[in-house]
Amino acid sequence: QVQLEESGGGLVQIGGSLRLSCAISGRKDTITVVAWYRQAPGMERELVAFITSGGITKLEEHVKGRLTISGDKADNTVYLQMTNLKREDTSVYYCKSVRTAGDEVWGLGTQVTVSS
Repeated sequence: QVQLEESGGGLVQIGGSLRLSCAISGRKDTITVVAWYRQAPGMERELVAFITSGGITKLEEHVKGRLTISGDKADNTVYLQMTNLKREDTSVYYCKSVRTAGDEVWGLGTQVTVSS
């Protein structure tokens, strides 16, 4: 079993920065992908970025240039660095892991609120 715990969210001003963390514990050796999603009020959950166990990363077009995903295997943590935040980045941010068997685990999310 894998457990994920997000942290680092909060209230930030427009143009500000935050770094979200996804701490991974449990059977992490079989994880193939860790992804960040977000869900704004009244909206569907959407993919933001993912990183593979081999270190390949992909960011969705609408966040390229402002968000960066990275992983630290020593700390068992995947990060989402967010810069130049916009009001529309306000969401609950979730991380999700996928293992080789195909099963998925979600964290409980961390709230990011961008305000003037």
